[in-house]
Amino acid sequence: MTTYGTIQTSSPAGGGTNLEYISRAKARLKAGLATSRPWREMFNLPSITLPSHFTNCFPRIRTNLPYFRMNYAIIILLILFLSLLWHPISLLVFVFMMAAWTFLYFLRDEPLMVFNRTIGDKVVLVVLSVLTIALLLLTHATVEILSAVLVGAVVVVVHAAVRRTDDLVMDEEVGGDGGGVAVFPGVASSSS
Repeated sequence: MTTYGTIQTSSPAGGGTNLEYISRAKARLKAGLATSRPWREMFNLPSITLPSHFTNCFPRIRTNLPYFRMNYAIIILLILFLSLLWHPISLLVFVFMMAAWTFLYFLRDEPLMVFNRTIGDKVVLVVLSVLTIALLLLTHATVEILSAVLVGAVVVVVHAAVRRTDDLVMDEEVGGDGGGVAVFPGVASSSS
């Protein structure tokens, strides 16, 4: 029987599994990056103001951190990457570990099996975290790594404190319903 005009969905020899994995990985990567907010929204100049009082910083930080979390992660990783440019071995370790994180934690959609045992997400998270820190510290770039993470954290907290929250469009994921509700229950967001 002829099947003109039909598209074959799977390879008869089983060779399509790599292509399926790559397409699933691309889709998950796009979905993960889609959680980042537009950079124009993040750096909207009229929304960058000093709070009227020091205590008004905390509700802003509590709202902005989860709202811009992917953007903040990108900023911290970029600062870390830039700090390692003068340490090529550390940079290679960093890139290798980013690939390991990408494939073993972020893009994986089925359980990880090692020696016929299922490894949970928490175990993978802890092992990758410890391995990343240990390998980067073994490259003798400890001061650069710690200073880059500290600079990134300061940049994130300062932005979160000075970015007003009254113009953010909240969704269920962040915890609001468009009415300016903060992420944590019982804490009203302040737009001052």
